[in-house]
Amino acid sequence: MAQETDLKIAVLIDADNVSSVKIESILDEVKRYGIPSIKRIYADWTKSHVAGWKEPLLTHAITPIQQYSYTSGKNSSDSALIIDAMDILHGQQVDGFTIVSSDSDFTRLAVRLRESGKMVIGVGEKKTPKPFIAACDKFIYIEILDKEAAVRSQAKEKPVPEAAATAGKATKQIGQGAQAYEPIDRETIDLLKATVNDVADEGGWAPLAAIGTLINKRRPDFDPRVYGFSKLSPLFKSLSAYFDVEEKSTEKTKIKHVYIKIKEPQKPNRGKTKQLTQS
Repeated sequence: MAQETDLKIAVLIDADNVSSVKIESILDEVKRYGIPSIKRIYADWTKSHVAGWKEPLLTHAITPIQQYSYTSGKNSSDSALIIDAMDILHGQQVDGFTIVSSDSDFTRLAVRLRESGKMVIGVGEKKTPKPFIAACDKFIYIEILDKEAAVRSQAKEKPVPEAAATAGKATKQIGQGAQAYEPIDRETIDLLKATVNDVADEGGWAPLAAIGTLINKRRPDFDPRVYGFSKLSPLFKSLSAYFDVEEKSTEKTKIKHVYIKIKEPQKPNRGKTKQLTQS
């Protein structure tokens, strides 16, 4: 069976819903899940607003698909993308699809692709309607990729030793600026607690890998990077008031496995309370 990173993914881009300056970060993100074996982008290329795509298309070997706007106010590119997706589904060997758009019109397409056993990754802005997000196996916000690109850009501008030492500071500074990270709210903590509880063993410990898998099933748009953490493990470590984190490694492989447990609330010391009352 092919490894997850060996999965062949068709990347279909709605040019009317994404800026050309975002494409490098988007493709880098897709490569975390597999190989973008098909890369197509849809637009009416006679329009001036897509002129900025020429250089990125050449750099990243993306095939532009021309679709004229037959009627004013109607986005015919959506139909062309959907038709191509179905052709690829039935005619070419791919393991999944990435739909780059913030448009809810692709909700039914995502549902249909998943019904056929294909992985569906959505990439769009935070304005993306919830039905399209829920229809995907995984949904990635472009705003998160922008923040990561900004951190990398800051690191590149510094000398190597200093960049390594201040990488965390750069992330913090960006988080405090105009691109502030979201706070971890009660809804998120409740989601984490419920997920840990559902996959925990009799002792209450849950493997981090199983937690991550279940969270993605429940919330396709859940991403630790929204809160300023690169991965799920440091997110849990930051919530030490709610969770215990333990790392274990096998003697043979020395591979570390992370386990999470919901921290039990501390019980008040009744003996001390009684003594204080009597005194």
